[in-house]
Amino acid sequence: MYFLDSDVCINLLRGRLPLARQLMRQSDPRLFGIPAVVEAELRTGARKSVRAQENQLLLERFLDPFARIPFDADCAVAYGRIRAQLEAEGRVIGPNDLLVAATAVARGATLVTGNVREFKRVPGLDLESWDEGELPD
Repeated sequence: MYFLDSDVCINLLRGRLPLARQLMRQSDPRLFGIPAVVEAELRTGARKSVRAQENQLLLERFLDPFARIPFDADCAVAYGRIRAQLEAEGRVIGPNDLLVAATAVARGATLVTGNVREFKRVPGLDLESWDEGELPD
């Protein structure tokens, strides 16, 4: 399963990443999920925008086909393990990114992000960047 990070969702919402959009349309929608933290970030951005009502409606339509992935006890276990290790190594990442990473690790999912530099610090996290030209086969 692929979990989409906030930056990928924002780019898709803005009509960017046409090859990624095409790949997703041709694939089983159950292959893609949105972690709860990513949904929260997207909802915050929509509410704070100049066109809040319009953007909230666009976001609802965008999110509709995706599985929503909750942060549960398994994610909390992964979070504790990952955070302790990153802190011990002096390689911490942002708090929301850590929650997203823990969700993907706990579920054995691949995180699709444009922020590979930050997320590659997370042990056991499978990453892909879907910038144009870097799509999976």
